[in-house]
Order: sequence, then structure tokens, then C-alpha cells
Amino acid sequence: MSVTPSSPLPRQVADAYVDALVALDPITGTYLGVKDSSSRLPDYSPAGQEERAELARRTLAQLDAAEGLPGADSDAERRCGRLLRERLTAELAVHEAEEGLRTVSNLHSPVHSVRDVFTVTPTETEEDWARVVERLHAVPAALDGYRAALELGVERKLFGGPRATRTCIGQLTEWIGGDRSWFGAFVAPGPESLRAELSAAASVATDALVVLRDWLRDAYAPAVADASDTVGRERYARWSRYFNGTDLDLDEAYAYGWSEYHRLLGEMRAEAEEVLPGAGPWQALAHLDEHGRHIEGVDEVRDWLQGLMDEAIDALDGTHFELADDVRKVESRIAPPGSAAAPYYTSPSEDFSRPGRTWLPTMGATRFPVYDLVSTWYHEGVPGHHLQLAQWVYVADQLSRYQASVGIVSANCEGWALYAERLMDELGFLSGPGLRLGYLDAQMMRACRVIIDIGMHLELEIPADSPFHPGERWTPELAQEFFGAHNGRPADFVESELTRYLSMPAQAIGYKLGERAWLLGRENARRAHGDAFDAKAWHMAALSQGSLGLDDLVDELSRL
Repeated sequence: MSVTPSSPLPRQVADAYVDALVALDPITGTYLGVKDSSSRLPDYSPAGQEERAELARRTLAQLDAAEGLPGADSDAERRCGRLLRERLTAELAVHEAEEGLRTVSNLHSPVHSVRDVFTVTPTETEEDWARVVERLHAVPAALDGYRAALELGVERKLFGGPRATRTCIGQLTEWIGGDRSWFGAFVAPGPESLRAELSAAASVATDALVVLRDWLRDAYAPAVADASDTVGRERYARWSRYFNGTDLDLDEAYAYGWSEYHRLLGEMRAEAEEVLPGAGPWQALAHLDEHGRHIEGVDEVRDWLQGLMDEAIDALDGTHFELADDVRKVESRIAPPGSAAAPYYTSPSEDFSRPGRTWLPTMGATRFPVYDLVSTWYHEGVPGHHLQLAQWVYVADQLSRYQASVGIVSANCEGWALYAERLMDELGFLSGPGLRLGYLDAQMMRACRVIIDIGMHLELEIPADSPFHPGERWTPELAQEFFGAHNGRPADFVESELTRYLSMPAQAIGYKLGERAWLLGRENARRAHGDAFDAKAWHMAALSQGSLGLDDLVDELSRL
């Protein structure tokens, strides 16, 4: 290849990939804030999946050429090229194993993407609502493509999990509703001038949910009834690379989960004594559920969580972080009905016209104990997901559009968010009654995730020093029992979480393993700098380098 002034370097290759991806995936475009994306939906059919894979292959070939050019060895180009190669290689491995032909989940699947994108689709103007009408009319084709992929999966004996299938059918039934569907409720605030069009389009989208629900119930569920909910070591390793950005030693990770379990159990027992003398950890948590501070009302808890994030920003900005005005803005929202049980975060648009938002699924509750919300909102909001992901958007011109948006490694983000909870504990923000026990309970949940997610998918043996069924091999049933016994959350949350782990193998282990990577990177940097180590400067440099897989993350954090 001849080198010319116009030859693209890795960051240009990466950003050209984003442009091409947005053309194929309007949902990604909407999350980025691309207005023209708001009227369309992706093609989830096997042909649509292959088109996105071919884009990845072309991009990798372009990256091969770009990395040989003068200037490609700068830190900025090197980091971007490193991420782009790792991400596209991991995504292609998943595609070429035909995992897209059996994607059924209670949280992460095409049908969830189609519904969830409406919660971030612009609705400020009549023009916005007109695009909503078009997008609603696109729902049947998107879901038909998804169904075509699942049908081909059945033909090739590539089955989604029975448990996830049953759960998804239940979610679709809830979205379809009775008197008014989820889509019907969504368009209700629309302008009167488009009332007829919006109502008709919502009915079209709802009818598509009915068609998919009935097919899943009557055809797909029977076809996968005898399939396994677990995936085995080979598939698990592939998904682990996808979600963690590295080839983990899964047996070492499993052992680490147990070591954290034992450490946290000791800390929880000591903290429980402070809450309710003589009680064990989960007795103390039950006491806090009943007698601890709580917030009454859905609107009230939304406003309280907003205040918690605003207070955290005011306390941390200038002392432990340096935050731009755009990054200081974050909104607390209530998740739409029919969501999975776990809270979540959505990033700001590229121009910050849509701010970062945290989302609380209420699961029908109207009373909200505080002890388990505080550290969770440090995780979802500030200084967790919001500070990292909003900072990426803010420094996108210094990184690349790819690094600041679609190049996300799940374990990097979840690891930072769990590190953020620990940081707030280190800084003394969890000193209120029961707050530290709630934080440790959340940490224990993430340690248990490592144990049961790896354990049940690989059917590993429970260690001899375990207080729970030592010597037996993990099954989903044992995993649910163990998980339910080791956190203070209600049964419907435990049920939802186990379905998530079964249908998203290796995603849930990234929280604790990602936190370990962040802590190791910080410790390496601290040792390198000695007394000159500046935690605030390190945090901002770390948050401004974009996403990386776990091995690359430790390497880069240690250099800062």
C-alpha cells in the first residue's frame, strides 16, 4: 500500500467504522444522538447480522494497513487501534459461532433493544414525534428479522435457553398489556396534531409484539424445551472474551470469587453487629428493610436519588475529580414497566442535549429502603457509570468517536462502577446507619456472581471449605438457592438475576474482575509515583483514556 497524506490512521479507521455502523444500526445512532436514526430500526435477520460482520472484517483489514503508517505508534493511535482490534475480533468470534441465532434474554436481546430505544428517542418537537411514528411502523420488520434468526437457529439446533424464553414471553405479555400497551402509554404525551397517527402506529408495534410473543410461546418454547440453560466451557470462554476484553483463566477467576466471598463475609458479620447486635448479615439487612430509613413513593425516590447524585457531584468535584459543566448534569429516572430488576444507566448523547440518566426499576414497589440504594447510585450515577461514560463523551475529540461510544468493554465500565462504590467507602461516604452493610451486600452480590456464573455454566465443583453444598457440582437450581441466601434482595430480583446470568454468560463476572483490574492499575501507578501520586489527576487521566479490555486496562492504568 502506498502512503499518502490521506491514508487513514487507526482513529480515522475507527471513526469511519462508527459512521458505517450507525447506517446499519439506527439504535446505536439514537444513543449517540444522530437525529436521522430516530425513524429507523436495525435488520436483525441473519442477513443483517452478516452485513454487520462484513463491516467488521473490512474494518480490521483497514486497521492492518493503518497500523503500519507513520504516526500510528503514538499513544492516542495505539490505544484506539488496540481497542478496535480487540473489540471487532471478539464480536466476530461471537458472530461466526452463530450466537446471534439463539439470542434470548430477559435483558439483552433485539426485542429489548427495540423497546428500550424508545426511552431515549427524542420527543421534544412535533418533528421528533413524526419520527417516532415512523420508528413504530418499523417495529414489525425488526421483530420479523429477529424471529427469522431464531427460526434458523432452531433449524441448526442452536437453541436459546428455556428459562430465558419463558421470561421473555412474560415480559412481552406485560408490554402488550390489557387496556393499554407499553407503546400506547409511550405515545400518550404526544402532540394532539399527531394523535391519530401515533395511536395507529402504537397499535402496529403492539401487534408485532403479540405476533412474536405467540410464536415464542407456541413454536419456539416447545422447540427449546429440552435445551440446556447453561452454555459449557467453550461458549462461555467466547462470551467471556466479548464481555471482558481478555482471555480469562476461568478457574483462577472462580477461585478469586470464592476468596472475595470469604473476605466479605467476615466484614459483613462485623458490620452487622453495628446494625443489630447478635444478628448475622442477612438478619441485619432484613431489620434494615423493616426498620431502617426508607423513601415512600415512586416520584419521591426518583427525586431523592437525583439529590444524592447532585450532592456527590458537589462533594467530589474539585477534590477528587475535575468535572466539566456538561459532565455535572445527570438525571434520575424511573425505568419503564416490564424491565429487568437491576438498575441501569444510559449515556448522554454526543452533544449532551440528552444527559446521562440513571434508571430505577420499581418492580411494583412504592417503599424503598435507603441502605441498598446509596452505594447502588454511586455505582450507576456518580462517581460510577456517569462520570466515566459522560467523560468519554466530553473528551471524544481527544480520543475517537469509537472509543467514546460503541467501543465499550463491559468489564471496564462495570469494574469502574464497582471501584467507584469502593472509592466512596474509602472516602467515608458510607458511614450512615446500615449504609456500609448495604455496600458490602452489593459487593457480596458481585462476588457471588463470579462464583455462580462461572460455576453453573462450567458445572464446576463447589469447594470443600464452602458452607454451601461442598463437593457438589453447580446447577442453576443450586445457584439460585445460594444467591438468594447471600443477599438481602427480594425473590423476584434473585429470579431475574439468575435468568440474566444464564442468558448473558460471563457478563456478570466483569464487575468484580473489572474492579480488580482498576485496583491493580491504581496500585501500580501509586508505586511508580510514590509520594508524588496524585489521585485526582490519576482519576481524570484514567477516565479520559476511553475503554479497554481488562489486560490492556491494567497496562494503561499502570502507566498513568
